[in-house]
Amino acid sequence: QYAMRMWVDPDQLAKLDITVPEIVEAVQDQNTVNPAGQIGSEPAPPGVDFTYTIRAQGRLTTPEEFGDIVLRAEEDGSLVRISDVARIELGVQTYTQTGRFNGKEAAAVGIYKLPGGNSIAAVDGVRELMKEVEKSFPPGLEYTIALDTTEAVREGIKEVVVTLFEALLLVIIVVFIFLQNWRATLIPALAVPVSLIGTFAMFPLIGFSINTIAIMGMVLAIGLVVDDAIVVVEAVELHIEKGLSPKEASIKAMEEVAAPVVAIALVLTAVFLPTIFIPGITGKLYQQFAVTIAISVLISAFNALSLSPALCALLLKPKKETRGPLGAFYRWFNNAFGKATNGYVKICSGLLRKVSISLIIIVAMGAGTFFLGKNVPGGFLPEEDQGYCYVQLQLPDAASLQRTNAAAIEVEKLLMDTPGVEYVTSVVGMSVLSGVTNTYSAFFFVSLELWAERKTPETQYKALMASLNQKLKQVPQGIAFAFPPPAIPGIGTSGGVTFILQDRAGKDVDFLWENTQKFMAEVEKRPEIGRVTTTFLPTVPQFYVDVDRDKVLKQGVEINDVYDTLQAFMGGYFINYFNKFGRTWQVYIQADGKNRLKAEQLGQFYVRNADGDSVPLSTLTSIEQRSGPEFTMRFNLYRSAQINAVPKPGFSSSQAMKAMEEVFDQTMSREMGYEYMGMSFQEQKASQGVPAWVIFALSLVFVFLILASMYESWSLPFAVLLCTPIAIFGAFAAIFLRQMEFNIYAQIGLIMLIGLSSKNAILIVEFAKMKYDEGMSIRDAALEGARVRLRPILMTSIAFILGCVPLAIASGSGAVARRVMGSGVIGGMLTATFIAIFVVPASFYLVETLVHRNDHVESQEENPPANPSTDTPPKKNKGDANA
Repeated sequence: QYAMRMWVDPDQLAKLDITVPEIVEAVQDQNTVNPAGQIGSEPAPPGVDFTYTIRAQGRLTTPEEFGDIVLRAEEDGSLVRISDVARIELGVQTYTQTGRFNGKEAAAVGIYKLPGGNSIAAVDGVRELMKEVEKSFPPGLEYTIALDTTEAVREGIKEVVVTLFEALLLVIIVVFIFLQNWRATLIPALAVPVSLIGTFAMFPLIGFSINTIAIMGMVLAIGLVVDDAIVVVEAVELHIEKGLSPKEASIKAMEEVAAPVVAIALVLTAVFLPTIFIPGITGKLYQQFAVTIAISVLISAFNALSLSPALCALLLKPKKETRGPLGAFYRWFNNAFGKATNGYVKICSGLLRKVSISLIIIVAMGAGTFFLGKNVPGGFLPEEDQGYCYVQLQLPDAASLQRTNAAAIEVEKLLMDTPGVEYVTSVVGMSVLSGVTNTYSAFFFVSLELWAERKTPETQYKALMASLNQKLKQVPQGIAFAFPPPAIPGIGTSGGVTFILQDRAGKDVDFLWENTQKFMAEVEKRPEIGRVTTTFLPTVPQFYVDVDRDKVLKQGVEINDVYDTLQAFMGGYFINYFNKFGRTWQVYIQADGKNRLKAEQLGQFYVRNADGDSVPLSTLTSIEQRSGPEFTMRFNLYRSAQINAVPKPGFSSSQAMKAMEEVFDQTMSREMGYEYMGMSFQEQKASQGVPAWVIFALSLVFVFLILASMYESWSLPFAVLLCTPIAIFGAFAAIFLRQMEFNIYAQIGLIMLIGLSSKNAILIVEFAKMKYDEGMSIRDAALEGARVRLRPILMTSIAFILGCVPLAIASGSGAVARRVMGSGVIGGMLTATFIAIFVVPASFYLVETLVHRNDHVESQEENPPANPSTDTPPKKNKGDANA
């Protein structure tokens, strides 16, 4: 900001016998707003014809006008003006910081959106505004948007949209291979746009925006919304092959599958209901995802119960033999699938005879889940490639701004020579970690090239950060290091761990510094910690000016004059305001630069005593050199030290936090305490809030209650939920094998897996229960359910798994979150599809046998037929998908 600067010369002040308080008083008297009034204003005697406004000189506006302010009139009639004792210029309010862009002088302007505003809309508005403002720029002045934090959001949405279409294509291919009919494939394919568009339409009504979380939910929803339609189409096709017309087949199929479709939709919705109890940021992330999935699944179920059967009646026809290479592929696939089905039923039959094997599998998977859960590192939000990073430069305490500026220029060159770096914005004279202005700190916004341009291994985010830190170690003038921004912009100033060490005994600075050094020394020894720094600087060289109050009073000097002069000498004294460019700015007085290079120069200034004589400050003050903090941090009222730690590669932020807490417990006394700040505080709150296992347990309870109400049985839901540990084991195994963190995105995927694994079991259990109610034995009903429902289970599961593959191999902005969620869900669905489906018939058999052991007599046949259905099996032909 502009400021009117008066740079006084103490020699001239002494020569003309003028003091700083006298200059301040003169400016305050002569730079004022002076309203004068009107001539002829009311009330006035009759006959006044005109009223005139009186104008008087107001605030001064130019350096020349300030220079003409009169300080004193001499006896000879001459005048002493401010211009006689000071150099006056239109300067800036503060000279403690400098900005550069790519090594060139620049003004760095930060723009922040208002709470509740849309970031992308705000940035778009700024870009449009700058295009208009640029037209009025003078020649040679340009602007660049050096850092746009919404680029990561835009790129993330773009990447997820691409993933969306990739997933849709993979799902359609899978459905086509299984159904082998474009007409039949079209019906599930239509379910995707209907459900997704319907979900987007609901967002404004519930106050949601289209963001990366919502679109990630949409990607997972693609594999879900086709499930219901696939189940309907497959059931209709089965009855058409038995000789029914498409309309009759649709009606018959809906009698069979309406209940499981409703059950699946309710289960997938109910599984996310416990997330409404999660507070804070964690709850917001859960809820956005949960609502997206729930709405899309409910719309999908409605679609499957209405549009899909209608389309089946209109579009489906009896299959005809396909010729050519495609027909040969169909015949090979059908034969292979038929053999796989027979083998699957035989294995299920064997497991029914030895139910204990299924129970052992479930227990083993549960134990494996417990083991992996202990060995997979926990986390909160992953460190993402947001397209930029920060660099902090710290010179020795009390280093001048000129030294810091010279070192910053070297750092800028180093950064600009790094592949993958596009822009470097420097702010010299401030620490981004502490937010404090000082002369020996500088920080840099390092904007990286767009993700599409960073394809080489060395320009990937983690490799680039490692490379930067390796290069920054070579800076000889001070300590420099690169660190990531917070996972959620605006919450804290950095990634990693922000630990606040507190002195809760109210002791002095030395006590806190001693404990800080002791704590950091032990933290550095921990294998989880890669780097640890502190913003607490208690030993900065300083000068202490001791004002002898006794002498001041004896000399008849106003003590305020002493301190005002001292402030004007070194720091700059604010006087009042002036108007310029349609705005109001500040007026300052300060000693010229050459007169404040040493503390001893304070003696060049004088103050006036009660007798009118000038008294040098050197007779009223003494100066001594000390060391101490330039600022102290108070967190929740306690004097504190901020400690920033970065985990070593392979360790998560939660492991680093746990390590620091353990070190605190081992080394600190009861007089000390600790807190967290920024993202670390949010992570601590998430860990102290509703635990993940409670959410999982509540999800299971909600699913159990939904199934119990649908089946009107307290026992049958156990047949569905007994296989959940198998899916959870697969998720943990995938995350463990890919060396990922079990963070909030993995937790969301795990909750989703409860519903997904239940979906497969529901398809078998629902059909088996129907056959049992029709008079089949429990054993035959279980095997019939396994045989008939294998195709829709594999079709829907493989479609969902392949739909999630683009998530698991994602790259670019937000890729870490997508890879974690995709990997966990795929791993869980693989075990649920290829292991749990063998256990489901046995769990149904076990539960129903225990409940109805006196109702039916089980068949004692040693080797039941491969096709135990009492219905007439469909005629096998070359084009039959069930051959």
